Amino acid sequence: MSLACIIHGAKDLRLEPNEPAALGPHDVQLRLGAGGICGSDLHYYREGRVGAFVIREPLVPGHEASGVVERVGAEVTRVKAGDKVAINPSHPCGHCDYCYAGRSNLCRHMFFLGSASVFPHAQGLFRERFVMGECQLTTISEDVSLGEIACAEPLSIGLHGVRRAGELLGKTVLVTGGGTIGCMSVLAARLAGAAEVIVCDIADRPLEMARTVGADRTLRSDQADATALTDIADISIEAAGSAGALATCLKATRRGGRIVQVGTLPAELPFPANSVMVRELDYVGAFRADIEFDWAVQAIRSRRVDVRPLISAQLPLAQAQQAFELALDRSRSTKVQLVI
Repeated sequence: MSLACIIHGAKDLRLEPNEPAALGPHDVQLRLGAGGICGSDLHYYREGRVGAFVIREPLVPGHEASGVVERVGAEVTRVKAGDKVAINPSHPCGHCDYCYAGRSNLCRHMFFLGSASVFPHAQGLFRERFVMGECQLTTISEDVSLGEIACAEPLSIGLHGVRRAGELLGKTVLVTGGGTIGCMSVLAARLAGAAEVIVCDIADRPLEMARTVGADRTLRSDQADATALTDIADISIEAAGSAGALATCLKATRRGGRIVQVGTLPAELPFPANSVMVRELDYVGAFRADIEFDWAVQAIRSRRVDVRPLISAQLPLAQAQQAFELALDRSRSTKVQLVI
């Protein structure tokens, strides 16, 4: 019997039997290696929704995962039993105008694992065993852990946010929020050649983690003098998902600069459009990732990026409830992963 972590609604998480689907000719049956609990998973757990995506049927969360191949379909050629693999959770259609334009993360018919964005929901990866198409898998032969491999998806978010920021070489970058995505944004900004990376948060532990992964400067935005956060960055990346963090970005970004929204903000909030206009700020969104997933896998497998400091805990799938509660506590965790 295979078990899965299933969310039925806000604060209603259950462990239930969940047998893997039948194996098609191009399919692969996997055993969960490690699955990272993401901010969106926490929203589903805490509120039963992520923005406009509302749970309407039981949902298996989880889209940050690695796996170990157990069985392969008759026509599978890319992987074999025993292989460690990175799992890309994005299933774009490949045929719509956005896919043809090279922006498959905006696909009109996206099937993104662990998401209530479609109905029936796209069931995710927090289960002991599951079946994936081989095209979603990248074999990892290097001596990196399953936990590290599972960090490819959140790193891809940081890389996509930095890509949306434009040229970073020699520039000062502010990242609001020192959680997983904020820290992945720090790593990505470093790869892109930023001269200085500043991180602000309202808690000490996230700032400590940001320094660990390469932030040059950290600030408690709730304690800093107003002048300390004014006109300090060429590029600001909002990775906290809070109205206060966005206000910090708007204050900190220099005239002619750019703000990239990566975090999911409240549905309704005041927006200083006239300030954006007068200061000629560029305000852009960054949603999920595209080719950056492959870049993230390569960065991790080569250890050009070291994500190990961000993995604060690994708990068995059978302790999913405790793992979600730990992940909610920013004073004790950054990235909590489920394992079997």
